[in-house]
Parts: sequence; structure tokens; C-alpha cells
Amino acid sequence: MLNLTTLLLLVMLMLGACAQSDVDPLTQKQPPWVKTVALQPDGQPLRVFSGTVRARHEIPLAFQVGGRILARHVDAGQRVTAGQLLFSLDPRDLDQAARAAAAELAATDAALVTAASELKRHRQLVERDFISLQALERFELAARDAASRRTAAQAHLAQARNARAYAELQAAQAGVLIEVSGEPGQVVSPGEAVATLAQAGEREIEVFLPDGSQPPATGHVHLANGDAVRLALREVAGAADPVSRSWRARYRVMGMEAGFPLGKVVQVALQDEASETGVLAVPLGALDERSNGARIWRVLEGRAQPVTVEVVALTAEQARIRVNLPAGTRIIALGTHLLTPGMPVRAR
Repeated sequence: MLNLTTLLLLVMLMLGACAQSDVDPLTQKQPPWVKTVALQPDGQPLRVFSGTVRARHEIPLAFQVGGRILARHVDAGQRVTAGQLLFSLDPRDLDQAARAAAAELAATDAALVTAASELKRHRQLVERDFISLQALERFELAARDAASRRTAAQAHLAQARNARAYAELQAAQAGVLIEVSGEPGQVVSPGEAVATLAQAGEREIEVFLPDGSQPPATGHVHLANGDAVRLALREVAGAADPVSRSWRARYRVMGMEAGFPLGKVVQVALQDEASETGVLAVPLGALDERSNGARIWRVLEGRAQPVTVEVVALTAEQARIRVNLPAGTRIIALGTHLLTPGMPVRAR
């Protein structure tokens, strides 16, 4: 009796094992897990450019008279004060011109004295009826001509003295010499730049924007300590650069000049004009561009479903999109290139 019972149990176990082996293991495979994130409103400037720190006023320095540079008293990168001597011209020709103008003035002084004396004497002769009034008018005209010549000689002397003073080029304002091109022995013409002075005070960030883009009005730049300084657009070039086809824009540094050395290259984040209502930010891995345009995927009733989007901009980590979904909607963040419409998934 015991042997019969044992035999029946063994037969039942073998039949159960055979039944389990007939089940397809694929039917028991669970849907894969997918990571989801919420759609976020785009509230941060994501257009990042490299910019260069520049002074608000960069003044080309030049002599007002021509001549040969006698001495250079400064070097590039040197900080100067208002009135500091920068360059000197050879003054010999200017000194000679000043002496010639002084001699011309002395001659006109003598001529004016002579004319005035002659006029006085002939007036006395008219009073005694020795000469006519018509003859007196000739001496009056000669006296006025001598006075005019003296006025012109005075102006010439003033010009010559000014030119002699212009032989010494001084800094009109305090600042830093960002470029010095003039060298002793070089002959320069009036107005030819020999240096460039970055005036102390306001600082700006110069950025070159791609052709066809609208320059953002605001932005910020990060300091080494992590602080962010606001920027505001001041000017945009009137034409694109003929070589690079980029547009030069200048952004004012709002309320802070310290910590921005001239020429330093900084990363500038500009508030894109496209970041208006309706633009959302998603992780770059959530964007699927395999076919049929850009898409993102959401989970509906346990299945992955694609949603068409319009891509506004891309960065290293995020995509800025427009989509007919409200902010906060959960979407699949990774592995979208493996999904197919209607594919069963489990969200987490």
C-alpha cells in the first residue's frame, strides 16, 4: 500500500514538471522599467557664449601734430594716471615755428606803432588844413590793416605754442594702456594712433553672436566665487563681420567692475528672447530624433507613447522644446531610442 502511494506521488510530480516546461518563458518576462521626469518650465538663460572683458571707453591716443617720436615713456599693460606723459616728439621744428611766429608778431607790433604814429601826425595836419580828408583816410586804412595783421600774428603765435605743447602726448584720463604701437624714431602723422587707453571705470563684455540671431537683452556672467553678475545689452554692431559673419554685441556689467580684468575670457549666459511662455526644458536624453521629427515619450496606461515636439535650442545637458503638454507632465528621461509605440513599460 505504501509503495503504491509513493508511486502515485512520483507520477504527479513528473506530470507537473512537464506542464511547466511547456510554458513559454517569454510570456513570463516583465515589462522594462523606465525612468521618468517632469517637464520643467524654461526659466533660465541657456544660450552660453564666450565673451571678452573690455572697457566701456577704449580711446585711441594720437598726436595732434606730426613728427618723429623722440621718446616713449610707457609700455603696454601699464596703468597710467590723468596727465601722465606717454610720448614725446622731436620739438626742434615746432620750436622754430614758435620763434618764427613770435618774430612775426614783433614785426606787426612795430608796424602798428608806425601806422598809429603816422595817423596821429596826419590828423594834426588836417586840423591845420595842410592836407585833405581824403589823404587822411589812406592813413586810417593803413592803421586798421596793421592792427589786423597784428591780430593774425597773435593767432599764429598761439597756434605755434599749442603745437609745441602737442609734442608731448599725455593721458587725458586714468586707465590701462591695452596697446602701445609707437616706437622712438617712428615718424607719425597727426591723428595716427600710437596707443590705446582703456579708461578706468565701467566694464563691458564683448560677445560675438551668430548671424541671424536676435541679441538677447539681458544675461549674467559667473565669477570665480560662484556669484552671478547681471548683464544688460548696450549696443550691437550695425553690420555683421565680413569674415566670420558674426555680430558684435556689448553688454554692460551692472554695478560691478572689480573682478573683471581687461581681456579676460568669461562664459556668458544670455537670456534668450525665445524663453517666453510655452517653452519647456527636458533632459537631452529624453529627446528622440530617430525618425518623423523630434519626439518625447510619455507613459499612458503602462505603455510608451510618442509626442511630437518643436526643438527651440540644445545645450550640453538640456533641450528646450515646445510641446502641447502642461509643465509637470511625466516623460521618459532615458533610453528613448529603444522604445516603440505601444511598448509595455513600467515607470518609476
